[in-house]
Amino acid sequence: MALTYEHIQSALVNKFGEAITNWQIGVDMASFEAPKEANLKVLQFLYEESSLGFQFLTDITAVHYPDQLGKELAVVYHLHNLVENVRLRFKVFTSIEDPTIFTATQLFSSANWMERETYDFFGIQFVGHPNLKRILNVDEMEYFPLRKEFPLEDQTRIDKDDEMFGRGGSIR
Repeated sequence: MALTYEHIQSALVNKFGEAITNWQIGVDMASFEAPKEANLKVLQFLYEESSLGFQFLTDITAVHYPDQLGKELAVVYHLHNLVENVRLRFKVFTSIEDPTIFTATQLFSSANWMERETYDFFGIQFVGHPNLKRILNVDEMEYFPLRKEFPLEDQTRIDKDDEMFGRGGSIR
């Protein structure tokens, strides 16, 4: 029997009930959300449930939504059932004031470096991680560069020519 997104959704809802929200089926991947406190339970269920078999963690990343108060940071897991060739996206949200979430390193060894990268760029604290430290940026960096906390460019600069960027002036 082929693994379908309807079966995955049904299994998740039967196990976790209303904690599973925002179920969407895209072109090549389904996605859903769950509370951050349930991230390990959901990941373990997807891994261990024989009818699901999501035993390959493709990626962990984060997204910063500065306008979503209390849910500014999303941790995004991409999972893959290699036997059935089915992909799944799982999101959990956390606040920027308390950017903590449980580590998945005990379930997926590959989560180690992915969580370190996510911490390095977004500041997500993975509770229980065996070696959570910066992996690409310098240790002295006091901010997280992929958060949308800074303007894209300095409006006070006078050393740039707006015409070079297609702003203002006449077209030649």
